[in-house]
Amino acid sequence: MRNSEECAEGAGPFISRLTWRLEDGGTAVWESRAARKRGTLAVRPAGATESSARRAGAAALDRLRRLNGVAAVSFTIGGTLFALGAALAQFTAERPTTSATVYFIGGAFFTLGGYASLVQAINAPRRESTAGALTTHHFRWWSYEPGRIDWLSTFVLFAGTLVFGVNLLDSFLRGLTTQQLNRLVWTPDIIGCLLFLISGHLAIAEICHGRPCVHRRSLGWWIVAVNQLGSVLFMVSAVAAFTRPETGSQISVGVANWGTLTGALCFAVAGVLQAFERP
Repeated sequence: MRNSEECAEGAGPFISRLTWRLEDGGTAVWESRAARKRGTLAVRPAGATESSARRAGAAALDRLRRLNGVAAVSFTIGGTLFALGAALAQFTAERPTTSATVYFIGGAFFTLGGYASLVQAINAPRRESTAGALTTHHFRWWSYEPGRIDWLSTFVLFAGTLVFGVNLLDSFLRGLTTQQLNRLVWTPDIIGCLLFLISGHLAIAEICHGRPCVHRRSLGWWIVAVNQLGSVLFMVSAVAAFTRPETGSQISVGVANWGTLTGALCFAVAGVLQAFERP
């Protein structure tokens, strides 16, 4: 609670939903994801039984729509390419550099999608007064706002894609010892997966406002849930890809490939769904 007229909800220090009373007696509800993805907040006039969406300006909505489109297409292509790379590794006799190349291109799309998601959070319309309206600022390519759960979630996601880039680039190296393989390839992989899981946890906390929830009719909830399932499968794949020093072989090549394939398909499906969560 900020005052007698405002009710704040969220996880820990983060506010993801804010409800307040308007001067005319109505009620307004700002939600972090709705403002970031659709550029809206909900307003219920005095005496009314249902709320209606109040939108940001046309320029802000066009900006969000474009950024959302870039992120959705990037994650769809990146997920599809990762699944293809895993399929090549599992079912064909192609050289390792073939699947590594497909992974690397897919990783570039993941990075683009992660950055587009971060820029969308940076430029989301803000609620900055007690009036039931959203304010839009000038466009920015970067900001530092760790106190916002949407910024932190997308920043951690973007950081995870960059770490994955190190893993994918190092996977082209040949003649590595077991220790070098685990340090240069496996370690960035496991760190990237951990960052994806943290980002997904923050996204769930944002859409559920700090409480466990299942919103079957919410497109945003399904996107977050499918993405987090993909992150879990990526982590399973990364653990299975650890090279045992005593044998020089991975814990389970099959589990590593299947975990990557199914996890990548989750991100591709979530990317398609994300295309519809727009202004």
